[in-house]
Amino acid sequence: MELSQILTLATKEFRDRIRNRWVLAVALVFTVFSLVITYLGGAQQGQIGLKSIELTITSLVSLVIYLIPLIALLLGFDAIVGERERGSLDLLLSFPITRMELLLGKYLGLAAALTLSTVAGFSLVALLLYQQFNWAGLFHYLGFIISSVLLGLAFLSLAVFMSVIARERTRASGLAIALWFFFVLVFDLLLLGALVGTGGSYGGDIFAYLLLLNPTDVFRILNVFSMDDVRTLYGLSSIVPPALAKPWLMGSVMFAWIFVPLALARWRFSS
Repeated sequence: MELSQILTLATKEFRDRIRNRWVLAVALVFTVFSLVITYLGGAQQGQIGLKSIELTITSLVSLVIYLIPLIALLLGFDAIVGERERGSLDLLLSFPITRMELLLGKYLGLAAALTLSTVAGFSLVALLLYQQFNWAGLFHYLGFIISSVLLGLAFLSLAVFMSVIARERTRASGLAIALWFFFVLVFDLLLLGALVGTGGSYGGDIFAYLLLLNPTDVFRILNVFSMDDVRTLYGLSSIVPPALAKPWLMGSVMFAWIFVPLALARWRFSS
């Protein structure tokens, strides 16, 4: 495996996204939504504007959970199957390049585009926070941005895996949307339904650990439990044990969500 081959493919993929203005469009979406939510997120508590870094992060968590996974899945679902349908996959593999290099090159290029759009979209809010709270406010917000990028990369890995196993582009897009619905909307409802249906007599102790099976819940725990003031704003504070709510542990789980689907994609694509 040659690093130069991977970087060449990643650069081409990244430039393609820059050329079709995908990065600019996503960055603008993040900027607009983050500004609106930052100023109006505390309206339910009777507060408007930048009142605290805790309230700002709490308001933006929901935006990230709904928007970033969807964008990542739509970005990567046709990474491989799209090349296959266009007939360019065989052409690419006819060059002195391995399947592993092709897969990593495409993933890294898409990851760079997604990372740039995410960071750029949240940068204006970071500037506003710095003006009002100085570096003390930026410390936790930068952690929030990094975890948002990791969440996007996790769903991008899932999208690439779907792109590898799907034989048609339409099927890959259907799988991507199904994944979004399951992880963002259905998963927590199923767990809560099971917990309420059994009256908490079964599975109550392992409920918090089952949340680790969902990258959006890992992201939520990582940001909710990073500060004491944010912790009290979520009902999860009485469910997730303190031993589980450690940033280094949740970060490790998020990295697992990035590398495991990518490893499965590599295995399936190579075979």
